[in-house]
Amino acid sequence: MQPRIPSRLASQPLTNLPLRPITSAPSLAHPLHRQQTRTIRSIQQSINKGNAKTAHISSRFNNHPSLPTLIASTTSAQIRKAPRIPLRSGALATKKGMTALYDSETGKRTPCTVLQMDRVQVVGHKTRERHGYFAVCVGSGWKHPRNVGSAMLGVYSKTMFTDAQGGEVGLPPKRDVSEFRVRDASALVPVGRTIEADWFKVGQFVDAKSENKGKGFAGGMKRWGFGGQPASHGVSLTHRSMGSAGGSQGSGSRVHPGKKMAGNMGGYNHTVQNLKVMLVDETNGLVVVSGMLKSCPGCGVCVLALLTLDRCGFRPEWLHCQAARCYQEAVAGRRPYPSAATGVTTTR
Repeated sequence: MQPRIPSRLASQPLTNLPLRPITSAPSLAHPLHRQQTRTIRSIQQSINKGNAKTAHISSRFNNHPSLPTLIASTTSAQIRKAPRIPLRSGALATKKGMTALYDSETGKRTPCTVLQMDRVQVVGHKTRERHGYFAVCVGSGWKHPRNVGSAMLGVYSKTMFTDAQGGEVGLPPKRDVSEFRVRDASALVPVGRTIEADWFKVGQFVDAKSENKGKGFAGGMKRWGFGGQPASHGVSLTHRSMGSAGGSQGSGSRVHPGKKMAGNMGGYNHTVQNLKVMLVDETNGLVVVSGMLKSCPGCGVCVLALLTLDRCGFRPEWLHCQAARCYQEAVAGRRPYPSAATGVTTTR
């Protein structure tokens, strides 16, 4: 429907109508909004520009270098965790079996585990500036290059070190690789250095971490030592069954978390602490420690620096068992102990 002209304007001629003068088309100060396609690069550029504009703005937290460290900061967390981090890197070994050693004076028999160190080398570092913590990456054994991915082959080939002849060569592919956290940058072992059996001393205490034997899916009697059901008198084909898994309304009509049931048994890492180094054979790369490890022969073992005594302030120069025992008694307040800085006997 066409729009109607008001009656008062319909009687007037068109020449008398107040017309706006015709001028050139005005320039748009703000052009019309147009849909823009954003890519990852354009988004990243805009983020960088925003960061550059706000770089001069001070933080809303009171964390100036001249002030004390904040309790809830990352620096304070690293300081609190420092006593629980070893002072020295560990090493990788392979369990070869068990034997026994006899004390020549008392005739005491001590069961021991034989560990062999096979071409253990430092393959890399982890630094606090890049990774947030200090660690030494250690590799052991040898792996055929055709069984290693191209990415890892490139990493090994670019990791150069100086060999015995003085030439720059790359690291060979390693069968097992693990990292050991250390307290500060002074404990980072140079890349390419070979860790021999003399890395450990006789009488030193270490922690050994390994993967125990995998038993597969096991029932409740084998996994948890349940007594089972009666052998007769009304029990039919459920002699080794678990029985009830939970109560009725009194316990919420549900199975509580952590209930001991049938499931996968073994195949997880287990750490045995405070193992004494009984014998070190540098020629064959053997380290004999007291006690047993929950793993099968041929399994890889991470021999860690002592954590239990190190948390109390154990120092690496106190490696013989007599000093460790004296320090334990000193911590308990039963006897004086020598100061590490001066060597003077003090009391605590």
